[in-house]
Amino acid sequence: MINRETIDKIMETARIEEVVGDFVHLKKRGTSLIGNCPFHGEKTPSFHVSVNKGIYKCFGCGKGGDSVRFVMDHEKYSYPEALKFLANKYNIEVEETVENVQDVEAQNARESLYIVSAFAANFFEDQLWNSSEGKAIGLSYFKERGFREDIIKKFNLGYSPDVWDALTLDAVKNKHAEEYLEKTGLAIRNDKGKLYDRFRGRVMFPIHNFTGRVIGFGGRTLKTDKNVPKYVNSPESDIYHKSNVLYGLFHAKKAIRDLDNCYLVEGYADVLSVHQANIENVVASSGTSLTIEQIRLIGRFTQNVTILYDGDAAGIKASLRGLDMILEEGLNVKVVSFPQGDDPDSYMHKVGAGAFKTYVEENRKDFILYKANILLADAGNDPIKRAGIIRDIVESIAKIPDNIKASVFIRECSSLLQIEERVLLSELNTMRAAKLKKASTPSRSQPSYHPDMPPDNLFDDQASPGGEPLVTESKVANDDLQEQEIVRLLLAFGHELVSWDKIDNMYIGSFIMQNLTDVTFENKLCKKIIDHYRIEIENGQLPTANQFIKSQDRDIADLAITLSTSPYSLSENWYNKHNIYVRDETVNLKATILGGLYHLKKRKVDRILLDLLQEIKTETDATNQDILLQRYSFIKNVEREINKFLGSVIVK
Repeated sequence: MINRETIDKIMETARIEEVVGDFVHLKKRGTSLIGNCPFHGEKTPSFHVSVNKGIYKCFGCGKGGDSVRFVMDHEKYSYPEALKFLANKYNIEVEETVENVQDVEAQNARESLYIVSAFAANFFEDQLWNSSEGKAIGLSYFKERGFREDIIKKFNLGYSPDVWDALTLDAVKNKHAEEYLEKTGLAIRNDKGKLYDRFRGRVMFPIHNFTGRVIGFGGRTLKTDKNVPKYVNSPESDIYHKSNVLYGLFHAKKAIRDLDNCYLVEGYADVLSVHQANIENVVASSGTSLTIEQIRLIGRFTQNVTILYDGDAAGIKASLRGLDMILEEGLNVKVVSFPQGDDPDSYMHKVGAGAFKTYVEENRKDFILYKANILLADAGNDPIKRAGIIRDIVESIAKIPDNIKASVFIRECSSLLQIEERVLLSELNTMRAAKLKKASTPSRSQPSYHPDMPPDNLFDDQASPGGEPLVTESKVANDDLQEQEIVRLLLAFGHELVSWDKIDNMYIGSFIMQNLTDVTFENKLCKKIIDHYRIEIENGQLPTANQFIKSQDRDIADLAITLSTSPYSLSENWYNKHNIYVRDETVNLKATILGGLYHLKKRKVDRILLDLLQEIKTETDATNQDILLQRYSFIKNVEREINKFLGSVIVK
């Protein structure tokens, strides 16, 4: 367990914008920072970070919390793991009662996978630099490929000895459990139950996650035997999911964010070579087909992608179709193609770092136009092939969510394809219409009515004994919005002082609680917060919003965060440009607070009236019915007084 003092120090030091900014590209909007949510796929930012409150909230998927919660949700860490991660980020020494690795491994198997992966990376790196086999085979290979020592060390490259169980024996010797060697894929158990190393006799490329922890490996054989696979990668595990990983992202993320562009290559060696050319904003899909998760990963840092293609024409054509999904995610795509027979790695070592960088800068082309040129060259004068290519190009343009970008490409492709712009536009609209039709649901649900507004069937012919319209069940079915509004007011203004109606020097929190003595909350979470608030006031303490935002009860924390944040902010242009002054709720706190209280009480009164009407309808004794009618009349007067303040119109 991490002691309380250390936790408090971590919480005070960790800045929400810095923690989130390591994983999400944030832009300032009003008083908040916004970006694309890392927890669900989205093209329009709905992820908000409040620096003042120290919290984040996504208004798309609903996730929210503080710095610790973000790390827990994003990295799938436990609470102690997230605290340790933040402590490491801010160089805070962690004091805890659990001190040995064995106990940590027993508590958390996931952490054990990280530990054994880090051990393996260190083992491979040590073998590369310090063993005779590693230096003679592994290190000489990297140097023959033209990689400098600083690049080799930067990416923690290594060598796995050509021995059946070198890593396994060393790991067991250092008290690492065999089960974790198996679960990470570092070792494989044969039919006889004996473990042997997966990557023996290979140069090793450790794969890091966002935070720099080793989660997997790629191993390249140096043997010429065709029966031996050239590359072997770590299998899927609890910490490694290849579709969610981009090789080199840990080393590239800062440069990607700073330069607002990401270079995408195919393999490990390409990343190393481009880095060596002083282009650090480069990642690789690690030899796998590009996935939607990897694209969204890039989209957290930049909207601009430049793909560095091998000079192999067949390979280029094969990958073109798959890249349409980058366009569909709203990213801007450019392409650099290298001369026939070259890839980024070979071309860099052929011409040198300076010439390589110049070539990349001068040969970037828009993906759509590049694709059109490639396919048209292949089609020649065949009209059938050309028609198919035109349709293929328009399909790619149809995937671009930005209409302005799409129209620009239509115009440029019209000239390139030698076909009228209106024809291309017609085809584009046809494709988009078909897509919308496919995506639309067969039937739309009926619109829901705001709880404060009467539904269309409120005033039916059914009437109460007093001759007034019956209050319907639908009208008072749910008080959640009103109850949540009271909680929101407590969190937002509880520490403000009341100075109205001969009341002075009273906190709004106390004022609200005094006016809720006759109200019972139905929402369980709201009731928990209200009950806690009441107890604290009775003990002479006034709770803060942070107490609920940082609550160990996750449901309470989520509600407090939701009620403390908003996806909207008022543009300064209303006043600065248009000279329109928009009042907010703080201008007249009296109206804001009393409005919240009266709306809640109106809902409670409506519910009482409904219950009374049901009792009156079912009561057969005349005397009892008369008593109920008198009570109904009294409650009705209370309702009218509330409505006077709220400005409601009573239809009789």
